[in-house]
Amino acid sequence: MKLTHIKPISYFKANAAEIVRQLAEQREPMVITQNGEATAVIQDIASYEETQETMALLRILALGNRQIEDGRVTPAAAAIRRLREKKAA
Repeated sequence: MKLTHIKPISYFKANAAEIVRQLAEQREPMVITQNGEATAVIQDIASYEETQETMALLRILALGNRQIEDGRVTPAAAAIRRLREKKAA
């Protein structure tokens, strides 16, 4: 992702309401700089929530891959049989 919206913190302070509106409309993050250095990234809440959901799914996939690599797997037929047994009990 290429970050094209870069603003100094003084601009952010003076235009916070406009920036928030712009973030919601454009759904692109903005980099805030301080003394010429990038110090923060701000984004709209919908994009933030999507990012968090994506990260959670990636963590689950990584965990699953680790379990497969470690040999901690159960054949599907055995797992389904266990579920049916629990349901019947």
